[in-house]
Amino acid sequence: MLNAGGSCMALALASAGLDQAVSHDRVLFTDALTQGGYLLKVIVYNIGHLQYEATHVVRVQRDMIGESRKKEKGQTEAQKSWIERAFSKRECVHIIVSAKDPHRCCCGRLIGQHVGLPPGISSQNDKAERLGKNDSLSEKWSISKHTQLSPTDAFGTIEFQGGGHSNKAMYVRVSYDTKPDLLLHLMTKEWQLDLPKLLISVHGGLQNFELQPKLKQVFGKGLIKAAMTTGAWIFTGGVNTGVIRHVGDALKDHASKSRGKICTIGIAPWGIVENQEDLVGKDVVRPYQTMSNPMSKLTVLNSLHSHFILADNGTTGKYGAEVKLRRQLEKHISLQKINTRIGQGVPVVALIVEGGPNVISIVLEYLRDTPPVPVVVCDGSGRASDILAFGHKYSEEGGIINESLRDQLLVTIQKTFTYSRTQAQHLFIILMECMKKKELITVFRMGSEGHQDIDLAILTALLKGANASAPDQLSLALAWNRVDIARSQIFIYGQQWPIGSLEQAMLDALVLDRVDFVKLLIENGVSMHRFLTLSRLEELYNTRHGPSNTLYHLVRDVKKREYPGFSWIYFKGNLPPDYRISLIDIGLVIEYLMGGAYRCNYTRKRFRTLYHNLFGPKRPKALKLLGMEDDMPIRRGRQKTTRKREEEVDIDLDDPEINHFPFPFHELMVWAVLMKRQKMALFFWQHGEEAMAKALVACKLCKAMAHEASENDMVDDISQELNHNSREFGQLAVELLDQSYKQDEQMAMKLLTYELKNWSNATCLQLAVAAKHRDFIAHTCSQMLLTDMWMGRLRMRKNSGLKVILGLLLPPSILSLEFKNKDEMSYMPQDQEAYLQEKEEEEPEKPVKEKEDEDMEFTVRSYCEAQYNSVAMLGNVATETSRKKDVEEVQKRHRLIPLGRKIYEFYNAPIVKFWFHTMAYVGYLMLFNYIVLVKMDLWPSTQEWIVIAYIFTNGIEKMREILMSEPGKLLQKVKVWLQEYWNITDLMAILIFSVGMVLRLQEPPLMSYGRVIYCVNIIYWYIRLLDIFGVNKYLGPYVMMIGKMMIDMMYFVIIMLVVLMSFGVARQAILNPNEDPSWMLARNIFFMPYWMIYGEVFADQIDHMHSRKLKQRLNEKPWLSSNYLRTYGTWRSSGPSNFPQCSQTPTPCGQNITTEDGGVVALPPCKTGAWIVPAIMACYLLVANILLVNLLIAVFNNTFFEVKSISNQVWKFSATSSS
Repeated sequence: MLNAGGSCMALALASAGLDQAVSHDRVLFTDALTQGGYLLKVIVYNIGHLQYEATHVVRVQRDMIGESRKKEKGQTEAQKSWIERAFSKRECVHIIVSAKDPHRCCCGRLIGQHVGLPPGISSQNDKAERLGKNDSLSEKWSISKHTQLSPTDAFGTIEFQGGGHSNKAMYVRVSYDTKPDLLLHLMTKEWQLDLPKLLISVHGGLQNFELQPKLKQVFGKGLIKAAMTTGAWIFTGGVNTGVIRHVGDALKDHASKSRGKICTIGIAPWGIVENQEDLVGKDVVRPYQTMSNPMSKLTVLNSLHSHFILADNGTTGKYGAEVKLRRQLEKHISLQKINTRIGQGVPVVALIVEGGPNVISIVLEYLRDTPPVPVVVCDGSGRASDILAFGHKYSEEGGIINESLRDQLLVTIQKTFTYSRTQAQHLFIILMECMKKKELITVFRMGSEGHQDIDLAILTALLKGANASAPDQLSLALAWNRVDIARSQIFIYGQQWPIGSLEQAMLDALVLDRVDFVKLLIENGVSMHRFLTLSRLEELYNTRHGPSNTLYHLVRDVKKREYPGFSWIYFKGNLPPDYRISLIDIGLVIEYLMGGAYRCNYTRKRFRTLYHNLFGPKRPKALKLLGMEDDMPIRRGRQKTTRKREEEVDIDLDDPEINHFPFPFHELMVWAVLMKRQKMALFFWQHGEEAMAKALVACKLCKAMAHEASENDMVDDISQELNHNSREFGQLAVELLDQSYKQDEQMAMKLLTYELKNWSNATCLQLAVAAKHRDFIAHTCSQMLLTDMWMGRLRMRKNSGLKVILGLLLPPSILSLEFKNKDEMSYMPQDQEAYLQEKEEEEPEKPVKEKEDEDMEFTVRSYCEAQYNSVAMLGNVATETSRKKDVEEVQKRHRLIPLGRKIYEFYNAPIVKFWFHTMAYVGYLMLFNYIVLVKMDLWPSTQEWIVIAYIFTNGIEKMREILMSEPGKLLQKVKVWLQEYWNITDLMAILIFSVGMVLRLQEPPLMSYGRVIYCVNIIYWYIRLLDIFGVNKYLGPYVMMIGKMMIDMMYFVIIMLVVLMSFGVARQAILNPNEDPSWMLARNIFFMPYWMIYGEVFADQIDHMHSRKLKQRLNEKPWLSSNYLRTYGTWRSSGPSNFPQCSQTPTPCGQNITTEDGGVVALPPCKTGAWIVPAIMACYLLVANILLVNLLIAVFNNTFFEVKSISNQVWKFSATSSS
């Protein structure tokens, strides 16, 4: 071994030729062996026992220090980054020789490692003299005198190597006295970290120690849970030793189970970091080896941290540089406000795990701070933690402990830290000073009652240490999103709450989207009716917190629609930056999303007047920039003042209830839906009244927002999420209807037909149709109601169509039909006139016994309360009469219906109206067929006048539909009417027929043009039969398939047009190169290629070079020769003649043809490139006839099976929409 050692030393001296410094008992060999960019350092051999201190491999670049200095000199101050200007590093520039090691400076570095050391120095005295420090041996080394500042040269990103996963972390090297505000700016601005809602500072032993497996698991799980649920930062020492290693293990377990990364910031001394040369570089990405050297005094960084702040005080191998910096940074962060309303700063808590005697001093420093920092001690982890826990348990108030326990504690301190009696007494005094504020110390004991998890201990300690009021503590719990803390520690018996404090907490919970807190506050007495005011609801709509939503884009689009006359150029089509969304804007958005004639309460005159009186002067200036005010009419120009009487109501501004909403859960659910807060919307759906209507409204709103998101080319995930929300609400509506129907059929039908005053006087059935909710419409309850509505008062179950037709053709047969009594019609919607007429003709019924409230409690999953409120909405209504008298009562009612009433009810039934309209329409078509098929006289015949009268009255009916529709303004009525597809086509057909009629009444030839328009117009009236077929159970789904396939075919036509144009243009250009400009060119491009799609390939015109075929025909029929020559050519001696040009019948071309009788037919030369046409035609037919046509068939097939699978629902919904 000695020989090997001697050989190694000889090799080192020979290869590197380094200087030797020899003392009386120690020789230092330094060998620089360069191989592949790696520097092998073998340091410090002891002559007596050949002590091997450290061997490690580090990656460095040659002359790195020299190059960095040259680079720094070449840079100007303006070119340096903000980090270089803000942060500095410290380096020792004066050598003070250590008394323990003459080869080292007091800063911990070797003499030769100092910056600015001139080359060739071989002795300590020489070095001191050359540096101007002859008296350095007696001078005491200090940071302020013997170190100098320079811009930091180490910041960027670390890529940790050697682990199972390649983790990355941001890092920076800073001076130990750096201002904390600069560090916070670095973290929040440069590193893009959100300000924490909690700061957990972990302290403990620096030497490696073992924790009990169960305690380690509980500690790691609780620490991660506390950080994740509260959005906390975790401060540690950063290196991979002691308690920090256990924190890293907890982070490793979390990283393997979740993608969310916890912000863990390691604040470590730069001088104790292993392989620190690897980190030198400005804004670089450096690989870093995490394998530690057991023989080295330095330590590696923990790879599970997300950020590192490396404090530099100019020393090497010494701890302590980070202590002051860490404490100042914690203090500065605690001054940052997480709740500007109450001025609440970021709470800080110290977590103690194991540790040495200095940890007890750190605890005392925390407790004496202003304000004091609460401390959580992990009992059972060992050493300082156990001593603190023991003192906390047995000390009395004021830090007093009895003598027997005092002696026992002193002995424990001596044994634990190997202290003398004097040292132990000094540490005991510090411990007792800590116990004077034991209320700020929380001891976590695994398995103890009340502290099962360490996260509860941490958060409970913060609440105790903050010494805040109950509302402030609730704000902290809200910020942490820990409803369990609020439930167990804040909402306790006897807690006093100031007036309005819970309402402010409710507002914060809604803004932060804390559903559990909203539920907790309601459980503890918050009245939503008193809480929700106009100003608070508007504030909720303008909040920037919570999930992203599309409300801003919807308001912008609605503003553009409602105020087209105003200029949006100044804002590039967007709302002003400081625009504040008003409730009137929300009303316009709701009306736009709901569609049809829906009228939101926010846009009614009464609400607009109230809103203007309450908030008009307080509106922002952004409205004035647009030239608008909240109370301005929806349309500019001359406005009619006619309003409904119920809107012309005086408003009492002194009424305390005028600023509140009668149904606050309605407004909050709509708010949650528009803000895309699904969980909150579901919660509000469970509360309040009209649960079924709210579910249908939410379903419609989400579906409309999904459509708008897809139309505005937003991210697909937004549209998919909104569609999912719509389906969820739709499913709730179906489940609620199903449960209601099972409980009480008639009550369920009344729920469907009850007019909802809070939802634009619509019914649940109308809302379901507006939302296109097929499952809801196809439900048995809805279908039974629709069937009864379809039949009117007629009682027919079989052969209803034949009976109605018979009644129309033979009116006396009406007397044989059965009619329903009043009980069966009680759930049918009817107008006021019909109701009063029925009251006059029939005796009023006796009131029946009301059902118990328990019968109205329907259960849908866990939504009992919602269904109860939905049913209770109708009040106390009669349900059914005695079953024993049903038959007699029906017969009695049947006999009491007078003859005139029967005739009225028969012709007023929807099914009778439908068949009457169908029979009239068929008769109209027959007459229309007659007038277009026979000769048209100069003056219209009787049949034609009937057709004209039918279409004219049809137009009048369309006008009546517009005027009788629900919207109040004429323009809105027209818009709603035009939303129906058949209305648009009817309008076009009537206008075209009117033009044809005007031309038909003129003298020839204009009369002929009018007749042609008649012939074309009848096509539409035949297609109009499809709408009538949609009512049929078997034909309805096929009509739906046709509509969907037409949409599919439109996309296909675009693709087909590209292929057709490519072939048609090329063919036309090659075969007819000398065409003059004309519209026939466009016709010729499409003519033949289009018919080729259907199989007509024009085989005889494919090849123009068909001289052999022509010769064969001339030889078979010699008499054709002379005719052909006279028509197309001459004998050779006479020369060729010009052939006639025809684009559809190609002229023969090619070689001359010799007939059997000796004649020679001279053919003109073929067009250049004519041979290409058959080739591209083959490709065209391959793509068009085979590929694209089969693709279209496949698409049609997919549509067919898609509709076929839901054909029953499709028919039921189509029939409902048509009726």
